[in-house]
Amino acid sequence: MTLPPDNAADLRSRMHAAVRDHWVAFLIEGILLVILGLAAMIVPPLASLAVTVFLGWLFLVSGIVGLALTFWARQMPGFWWSLISALLAIVVGGILLARPVQGTLTLTIVVGAYFLAEGVTTIMYALEHRRELSQRWGWMLTAGIMDIIVALIIVAGLPGSALWAIGLLVGINLLFGGATLIAVALAARNQ
Repeated sequence: MTLPPDNAADLRSRMHAAVRDHWVAFLIEGILLVILGLAAMIVPPLASLAVTVFLGWLFLVSGIVGLALTFWARQMPGFWWSLISALLAIVVGGILLARPVQGTLTLTIVVGAYFLAEGVTTIMYALEHRRELSQRWGWMLTAGIMDIIVALIIVAGLPGSALWAIGLLVGINLLFGGATLIAVALAARNQ
């Protein structure tokens, strides 16, 4: 959907005003995320376990809600597929909560496979579009290579990498997300 130029400028103006009016909230959230990110990076095994337990609860609750909604709308097409999906979410959530250490190992394997696949596709994309991306394709190629290196470090270190990989990656994500929010808050305050 494309907005007319007047509407886009008005929307941008209202967004800037909203960020400027609430810059303190962005600053507080950013500081909190930086603190949580640093904590996750300092104690990655605890953060990895916390992520696994959190995902377990997400699966379990979404499965229970999905099951209730499936029975509530049982006349809708796809009842059996919805039922299977809800039950699967409940089982996965239960397993992650009952055996969080093994769940962390499984999640680490999935994250390693993701980084490997992401690295390969990023490299292929960079090579495919090197003419259109001119000098920037090298950065994309480097990002793909780094993804593969991270994947190899995670997979080569299994099962020991399950202790730190997810917690460290979540910590880095929280740290950079928090730093970004702090920068947005400070920029909005100065406008």
